[in-house]
Amino acid sequence: MQFDAALAAQVAFSRSEIELGSDWDTAVELEDRFSSHAGSTARAAYEDLLALAARHPNAQFFQAFCIYITWQQVTEETIPYHFQTGVRLCEAYLVSRKEKDLREVDQIEELYGSFRAGLGEEEEDEIQIEFRKDTPKGGD
Repeated sequence: MQFDAALAAQVAFSRSEIELGSDWDTAVELEDRFSSHAGSTARAAYEDLLALAARHPNAQFFQAFCIYITWQQVTEETIPYHFQTGVRLCEAYLVSRKEKDLREVDQIEELYGSFRAGLGEEEEDEIQIEFRKDTPKGGD
């Protein structure tokens, strides 16, 4: 990865205050619980952050924050649920029509590829496609 997802999460979170309006205090409380605990407490805070994000689908910085912390969840607990959540969040973020920070878009696209790879959904490049075409099928 060409960037630190934890640092990117901090930046995105700080930029999301205006987007969340009256839910900002709740987001701060949940993020504090998520970042200062482990295990079931952190997992519950993570799920609550995702629920908050669902209530603010147009909050692009908060959506990016949730993508970054989902990557953190992947590194803590490598299970399909986190990869699937990451794919879903990235797809929603990337298809929204708002103007976005291009650097952040690049980072989200990189994470999207990583989430997909974790699910075995890697896209083949031209060399892989050609190799597969040239590989004999069947037996002798």
